[in-house]
Amino acid sequence: MQASQSLDTFINGMTSLVDMHGDNEKEILQQGRVLLAELIADDSWLADEYRQGSADAYRQYLLYLDPQSRFSVVSFVWGPGQKTPVHDHTVWGMVGVMNGRELCEEFSIDFETGDLLKTGEHLIDPGGIDLVSPTIGDVHRVSNALDDRDSISIHVYGADIGRTSRHIFEENGSVKTFISGYSND
Repeated sequence: MQASQSLDTFINGMTSLVDMHGDNEKEILQQGRVLLAELIADDSWLADEYRQGSADAYRQYLLYLDPQSRFSVVSFVWGPGQKTPVHDHTVWGMVGVMNGRELCEEFSIDFETGDLLKTGEHLIDPGGIDLVSPTIGDVHRVSNALDDRDSISIHVYGADIGRTSRHIFEENGSVKTFISGYSND
């Protein structure tokens, strides 16, 4: 993975944030959002190899992993109409749309009944940033809102997200544990 100056600047900023604020999720998300907005304002830094979509499924490419696994930076490439299952992250996260448009559908889980309850949805356009975490809302489904071209977003998570055990929530109430991995593993 060859980093660009823009990505290096972002990584240095995020490293300083997690060094300074440790587990203070609120500060990391508040200040990290500003850093991510600067990174996604111009897409010229993202190498072609991390922009490649697939007709089969969305792709997630690891761009950077903090040596202590305190955060990871991932490029997601969504083909027309592709979407995730309803899932959680178990850590804080930031999703910044760089190209295209994404639809985020938010859910809550009634753990007594297992019911999956849709609580809202919103579109994220280029430059828009969405935040997730167990404390502010962590269960969602994300899709490419465009049916004629790819969308690309940069995700930052408070762990090595491709190696983190997470959950998929099915509409029938079942829950599956999964580890996503990366397309460039």
